[in-house]
Amino acid sequence: LAAHRLGRLVSGVCAAHGASAQAAMFARRFAGPALARRVLVADGAAAFPDVQSRHAASLKTLKARMRSVENMKKITKAMKMVAAAKLKHDEKRMQMAMPFVRPVQDLFERLPREDKPGTVTFFGISSDKGLCGGINSSVAKMSRNSMNEEEAKGHMAKFMGIGAKGIAALKRVYGDRFTHTFEECGKVPWNFATASIVAEQISASKPAKLFVCSNKFKSLVAYETTAARTVTQQEVSQMDKAEFSKAMDVYSFEPSIYEVWDDLHEFYYASVIHGAFLEGVVSEQSARMGAMENATKNASEMLEKISLVYNRARQAKITTELCEIISGASAV
Repeated sequence: LAAHRLGRLVSGVCAAHGASAQAAMFARRFAGPALARRVLVADGAAAFPDVQSRHAASLKTLKARMRSVENMKKITKAMKMVAAAKLKHDEKRMQMAMPFVRPVQDLFERLPREDKPGTVTFFGISSDKGLCGGINSSVAKMSRNSMNEEEAKGHMAKFMGIGAKGIAALKRVYGDRFTHTFEECGKVPWNFATASIVAEQISASKPAKLFVCSNKFKSLVAYETTAARTVTQQEVSQMDKAEFSKAMDVYSFEPSIYEVWDDLHEFYYASVIHGAFLEGVVSEQSARMGAMENATKNASEMLEKISLVYNRARQAKITTELCEIISGASAV
């Protein structure tokens, strides 16, 4: 009788911890095979199916998660390869365009500049697509901080921009400062004609002061977000004629500079936008390459961790099945 009571006590304690095999072992040692069979029937039938179903569900979930992470890894790796191919062509286009853009910028850099109160317009150049690190958010942050600084000085700030991502980042809070926006410019190959259309809108708005916020390409792993001041037609009209002539006398114009100045200034706007957009595209593709490489690396690390958990769960299931087989064979 004491052995039977001890066997029941041991089997109850062990079953609470999911250990029917241990309960059967103690019952067989103290009360013989008959009680061991009763322990296996009472505890094993209740405990082992729950363990099996739990392991099966977790294994199925882990297997599905491994499959999804593996697919994600393939996608990010493919996106990196696509970005690398696009980067090569975009960098070539930028190198071909810059010899035509920089001389025009150098010409207007010779003009003297004065800080006079007035409306300040910020032109942000971002992208229509994401998954490229902080390319778009850096332009939006630069535009936002610059507008706040100008408004703190008592100046009115306005915003014009290219790219859906940068526009969306500022539209909710600074939507009342928007004048002209251009989206989906990346759906067709960018060229100087598109930049000229944008320049016409800038020229028609007649900004008092203009800053172009864009990303300057440094290398494959570095870029710089700048707010470059651009000479406006209003600033030139208010400029001292003697200083203007002194800055422009080193160049020859035919017909005279005063006849072609309006067209030349619009060409200057188009050149600045064209060069800044091309540099922004190259910076975007290089940043996307880095972002997708990091995403692929993170997916590989996540897959290794999930595989380790999956193998542990599978091994625990196999161990449980072996315990069942051994316990059943011992009870016969």
